[in-house]
Parts: sequence; structure tokens; C-alpha cells
Amino acid sequence: MIKSKRQFPDLPHFASLIEWKLPSIFRTRTKLARALTINDLAKIAKKKVPKVVFDYVEGSALDEVSYARSKATFDRVEFTAHTLRDVSKVDPSVEIFGKKVDLPILFSPTGYTRFMYHVGEPAVANTAASNNMIYSLSTMGTTSPKELADQVPKARRWFQLYVMQNRKDSLSVIKQAKDSGFEALILTVDTPVSGLRIRDMKNGLTIPPRIRLSTVFAIARKPIWWLNLFTTKKLEFAAFRGWNKSLVELAAAIFDPATKFEDVKWLQSVWSGPIIVKGIQNLEDAKRLAKMGVDGIILSNHGGRQLEKGPVPLELLPEVVKAVGKKVDVYIDGAVMSGQDAYAAVAMGAKGVFIGRAYLYGIMAGGERGVQRVIEIMKRDFVNTMALTGARNIAEVQKIGAKLRS
Repeated sequence: MIKSKRQFPDLPHFASLIEWKLPSIFRTRTKLARALTINDLAKIAKKKVPKVVFDYVEGSALDEVSYARSKATFDRVEFTAHTLRDVSKVDPSVEIFGKKVDLPILFSPTGYTRFMYHVGEPAVANTAASNNMIYSLSTMGTTSPKELADQVPKARRWFQLYVMQNRKDSLSVIKQAKDSGFEALILTVDTPVSGLRIRDMKNGLTIPPRIRLSTVFAIARKPIWWLNLFTTKKLEFAAFRGWNKSLVELAAAIFDPATKFEDVKWLQSVWSGPIIVKGIQNLEDAKRLAKMGVDGIILSNHGGRQLEKGPVPLELLPEVVKAVGKKVDVYIDGAVMSGQDAYAAVAMGAKGVFIGRAYLYGIMAGGERGVQRVIEIMKRDFVNTMALTGARNIAEVQKIGAKLRS
């Protein structure tokens, strides 16, 4: 039997292994730094905000099958790995409308962002600017186009629009976006009516939140969130100041069930910049929009928040790219929760991916620092996957490709 020779402990070496760190007084920063995945950030977020807020972000329509299917589809992705390539330097940047962005990941338009964190949309847009990425402001945002432009002038800003029942309302917000220097419009078309979101119905979600007896107990459980709500400016839909309705009432006024392809032509006549149409869920619609000359389409089931049991965007992506990818930029959203998910969509032909829930988990977990942590995690994953598959740039990512296992 071979035995190891004993010796006196090497005390200097032992001492060099000890990390002498004082406990940090910034608990949130420490938690963010320790978060290694978006799910880690979601766990932090859940402890930071009231249930009604977290459920609004995490929930989807009815039994939430559409979102579950979208997540499961990313688990079916299979990458092709090329070895013996020099991947000492990889470049994940891509050009969008003539300008480079550092990652093919864009910030989706999300409503009510100050509901999740009191600074709201400017915190996300500032992260986008710091990382040379694109931020999209929602029509139902809690910061107006002008306010966002004033606070984050260096960010590349797109504006998300609904064709409203009163076209004058649409023109009003379009003018706000144009006057505030937004470079592109995202027209959302998968909301002829609002989806049935059971969590929000059970929680009685309104913007701003109504004060009830149960609110007193909610304040006791999440005092910092409520303190921020009460000590900052009024929570409202900034593009429609003065509205105080439930989500269902708002949807009835803003969403127009009579929206048609002709309305896309109307939008082209009143907006001179790029137009991206969001909410495409079949090949026929994608072909028709490409023929009309839109600049981009986003394959999206609204994060599973509209049509329950609808198409999964990632499954639709390859045939749409094959049919119209040379005529129009094809993007995708829904259940992108890691840099590997983003890589998969790009490898399958997407120009880029939009993230929503991911960065909202970040902002709930730690404000702007939380959003920055989301980007750090996703960039780490994306670049790592590039190197492991042998791709040195986005062109090589798409050449190498990826597929879905059956």
C-alpha cells in the first residue's frame, strides 16, 4: 500500500488561500453578484416585490401552456460544435439598421415598468446605452417618450405602438416618439383583444394599485417597495396621463379588434423611419408583411400572454427565415432566459432576440444594477457558446447553425 508522506503545514501557503473580506453592508449588490442565472435573479425578485407585481411579470394567459411550451422548446435545441478553431477572440456584435450593437439582444417593450421598480424605464434604457444595445419603450410605459429621451439621450430608442380605436390617439403618441428622436416603431398586432391572464384577474391588478384593507398587510411585508411607490411621482401610463382604469378597461380603449393590414400601410404613410411588426405567428402573415415592405418582423406569442396554446416562435423561425429572411429582418421573443437561448435563435436565423421577463426579473431584484447583471449573465453565456461551437462572429454562428430535436 502506497502512503502519502506527511509534513508540517505550509502556513504561508495556507494563509494565501484565505480570502480576507469584511461582510458587505450592501446586501442587494452581494446577492446580485452571486446570481449566476436569470432564475437566480427571479428568486431574488420574488422576495423584493408584492405578489401582484411578481405575478404580472411571471404570469401568462389562462393555464400558461403557451409560455411553458416556449420554454420547453429551447430545451430541445441541439448545437453543432466545431473544434480546432481559433476562438481566442469572438465578436458577438451585429449591425441593425446601419449601426452596430454589441449583442444581438434587444430590450422588449414592457408596460408598467415603474410598477416593478420605481425608477422604471430610464433604468433599463440607461443599461442599454451603457452596453450599446437597443431599448424599446411601450405605449403603456410609465415614462413618456420625451421623459425617456431627456433622461437617457444616448440610448438607441425604439417605440412600441398599438393601432388604437381612435387613430388620433395613435398619431399623438407617434408624434411624441418622433419629436423625441426615436429611430423606429414597433407595431404590436397580436392584441386585437386582451389575453385572459388569470393571475392578474385574481390579484385585481390595476395601475396604480388600489388601496384596500389587504394593502396594509402587503405594505408590512414589502415596505421598501411601497415606500418607493409613495415617495416618487404618480404611477400612471405616461403617454395617456390621467387614465385610472383596470387592465381590461384599458385594453378595451387601446386595442382595436378591427386592425388590418391596411393599417400597416397607414402607419408607413405617417412614419418615415423603420417599422417592425411584432406578434407574427404564421408564415402567411410574414410573407405578406415582407411584400408590403416593412423593415422587420418579430415572431412572438406575446410571451404566452395573449393566445393560449398558440404557436411557438422558435419552432416557426426556420421556415420564416427561409421564406423572407433576405427581404426583412426577422426577430424573435418569448422565453429567452439565457445567452444560450439567444444564441440558439440567432443560430437558427434570427437577426436578434428580444428579452422581457429576463430583464424585469433583474430590475425587480436590484434596479438598474439588476438589469446590468442580466446582461452580464446573458453575454457570458452567449460568448461562451460561441467559443464552444467554434463561431468567431455572428456570421459564423448562423453558418454553423442549430436545430430542434424532435
